[in-house]
Amino acid sequence: MLHPGDALSGGRRFVYILVLGALTALGPFTIDLYLPAFPVLEEDFHTTAAAVQLTLTGTMIGFAIGQLLVGPLSDKIGRRIPLISVTALHVLASIAASLAPSLLLLGGARVLMGIGAAAGGVVAMAIVRDLFGGRRLVVMLSRLALVSGVAPVVAPIIGSALLTVMPWQGIFVVLAGYGAVMFFAALLLIPETMPKARRLDRGATTVWQRYRSVLSDRVFLGVLVIGGMTFSGLFSYLSASPFLFQQTHGLDAQQYGLLFAANSIGVVVGVQVSSRLAARFGPQWVLAVSTVVLLLAGTAIIVTDQLGLGLWGTVVPLWFFMTACGFSMPCVQVLALDRHGKAAGTAASILGACNFGVAAIISPVVGWISHDAGITATTMASVMVGCAVVGILSLWIVVRPRSVAMLTP
Repeated sequence: MLHPGDALSGGRRFVYILVLGALTALGPFTIDLYLPAFPVLEEDFHTTAAAVQLTLTGTMIGFAIGQLLVGPLSDKIGRRIPLISVTALHVLASIAASLAPSLLLLGGARVLMGIGAAAGGVVAMAIVRDLFGGRRLVVMLSRLALVSGVAPVVAPIIGSALLTVMPWQGIFVVLAGYGAVMFFAALLLIPETMPKARRLDRGATTVWQRYRSVLSDRVFLGVLVIGGMTFSGLFSYLSASPFLFQQTHGLDAQQYGLLFAANSIGVVVGVQVSSRLAARFGPQWVLAVSTVVLLLAGTAIIVTDQLGLGLWGTVVPLWFFMTACGFSMPCVQVLALDRHGKAAGTAASILGACNFGVAAIISPVVGWISHDAGITATTMASVMVGCAVVGILSLWIVVRPRSVAMLTP
């Protein structure tokens, strides 16, 4: 038996997938559930679209900071205590957001919500790496990647439905309830998976040693850039879409939600097919194809928009872009974590912080370059194309697929 998870029953693995998947989804739901309320927030607070987008940026920055804190801490003292403590913070911050009387205070609460939601994804990936390795690690991480890929797309659908029965403040009450459920699930269903002996390992006793071991890995640095660019392209779409599809194309909240549902199918297809291909051919070669598709799909959005092909001219290539994101996400996670079992929490935290931190910086660029003329499909896709180009360069110059060994059975 090479890894502890090999001895788990199928039922116990299912429990892990269910709970860890729900914990992983807490972050994307925290970030994206309120996206359909952007136009409402703009009207209620008498502000601009760019100012509302900054609350999204603040959430992602908080999420990135939280992961950088939680990951190394979980490698030092174990997985459970950071997970439980930071999830409790999420509940309190969500309640504060629901009561915020101004956009400034809402933004502050959103930063704290981001920090509070950070533990779920980082600790979930670290727990999976504690238990599994090789091709089974691919399968388990693909389940989490499916959640992290689908959740940002499904969350606005649920948010749209919630807005039909409650004001925008109710969305944050729902998030507080979700966080509370995750708090008790972590408390009752997730045991400590990191052996005490590993926490005392001389080679991994300090945060600096763990960061150095991870950041000195060329492959890790390369996939770090690819992951950050993939998420930046995804969140450029997410942050621009409420204004592009609801204001420019005139979709109501429910139609906007259906559009996200269609895109979520693409992400699901991408993740599921990717996990099988990565186990057989290697995740680096799946990335070689998916990054090119990201570039081609983003370019197609620009071309169709300039040709005046309307809503469908944007939606069709956008679906292929989202599918390529689904192909990329699990491959990035596998390449990042498979090589760093002793510092899984640190590696997961750096990966997550880079994904969301870089996305927080890049996604508002869509609003910035669209300030005078308004958000269009071309301005949105221009950022996507730039991200795809950087990802391709990182893959072939830094990662160098031919130099990466195949996964163990």
